[in-house]
Amino acid sequence: MTMPDSPHRARAAVILAAGKSTRMKSTMSKVLHPLAGRPLIEWVRASAIQAGCDRIICVVGEANADVRAKAEALGMEIAVQEPQNGTGHAVLCAKRAIGDFDGDIAILFADTPLIRHQTLLSVFDALKVTDVAVLGFEAEEPGAYGRLIEKDGRLTKIVEAKDASPDELDVTLCNSGVLAASRDRLFSALDQVTNDNAKGEYYLTDVVDIMCRDGGSAKAVRGDEGEMLGVNSRADLASAHAAFQANMRRMALEDGVTLRDPDTVYFSYDTVLERDCVIGEHVVFGPGVTVKAHATIHPFSHVEGALVGEGASVGPFARLRPGAELGPEAFVGNFVEVKNTKMGRGAKASHLTYLGDAEIGERVNIGAGTVTCNYDGYFKHKTIIGDGAFIGTHTSLVAPVTVGKQSFTATGTVVTKDVPDDALMVARAEPVIKLGWAKRFHETMRKKKASKS
Repeated sequence: MTMPDSPHRARAAVILAAGKSTRMKSTMSKVLHPLAGRPLIEWVRASAIQAGCDRIICVVGEANADVRAKAEALGMEIAVQEPQNGTGHAVLCAKRAIGDFDGDIAILFADTPLIRHQTLLSVFDALKVTDVAVLGFEAEEPGAYGRLIEKDGRLTKIVEAKDASPDELDVTLCNSGVLAASRDRLFSALDQVTNDNAKGEYYLTDVVDIMCRDGGSAKAVRGDEGEMLGVNSRADLASAHAAFQANMRRMALEDGVTLRDPDTVYFSYDTVLERDCVIGEHVVFGPGVTVKAHATIHPFSHVEGALVGEGASVGPFARLRPGAELGPEAFVGNFVEVKNTKMGRGAKASHLTYLGDAEIGERVNIGAGTVTCNYDGYFKHKTIIGDGAFIGTHTSLVAPVTVGKQSFTATGTVVTKDVPDDALMVARAEPVIKLGWAKRFHETMRKKKASKS
């Protein structure tokens, strides 16, 4: 986790999350919908923590029981806004929770997940030279965004598009909604905000006019437009996901990772790819993945909660589930699934295999069709395979069971007891050949069929 290097005033964040989420058309509040494996509200909290916020207050509505439960589980303090009378009112609802906190406060939105902590740091840093800092962005299509009006490098006002003059509408610097100020200045200004407007709501943006009118100063801090995407609908969520993926692909390529077809690779919020990895087409990374240097993930593989060791190879068409750990130069081939299993250096499972709840030593060869039978309907059990063992094709390993070092299991073996080191285990029925059986069978069946026609 990246934290600020230099000393600073105490910092807090107020995250607004009291919206009704109607446009999402979901039984779940919109800020709990996942983006790249992490709920929207958790993205915002993480950014605030990385920007050095010591306290985080989440403002929820009485109807947002699911948001409140999630926020509490994440360790956030709770303030309730009821009824919802605008963004300024929402922040005022957090005043009691803030108490006598002495420091700077950033106002964030739980449905704007992509604002980086570096950007938030720049907003806090601006408070060294101004009373209120507002995060803005240069919009390609300003449209209905509120405009940030500047004069001589200072922010003079925020104007809504519907209230803007023609000259103001030509301004492309738009308001993200995020702002920061000291606790005292923020709440002093909010106490003066009125609801004398068409909606009868208390607007947070009014604090800029109030502070400037009272002799204070305001400054616009610029961020990238792609960070400011707000999520109000499923379409917005898809746009945010696309923006995140595009950024992750760009960073991976810049960091020395080969993406054979970048647009078909999908990352999670915490995917770590080391230099000189090679990622094939149509690879999906779920949360909790680290891929070490020089490893290759071949096309159409799904990797989640897994560690892929240096120089290892995965796929094509492989699935690594949570708890999979592949050692250096390990090999997992097509249609192999690995779950909660450690594979040692150079271990191989080339195709058509399930490995669950196992410890597999170095240089082990797992034959096609091998299955670790790890679940008895109530409990999971462990399979241990020693270094250098050779597991024959279509072996079933009925856990708990151990196969010793350098041992073999014969093709088709069902292993139900431990195999010593350097042994061969054969556990299958002796073959039986019945001469003439097929001819007699065909004759009998043809007669039965003829009798029914």
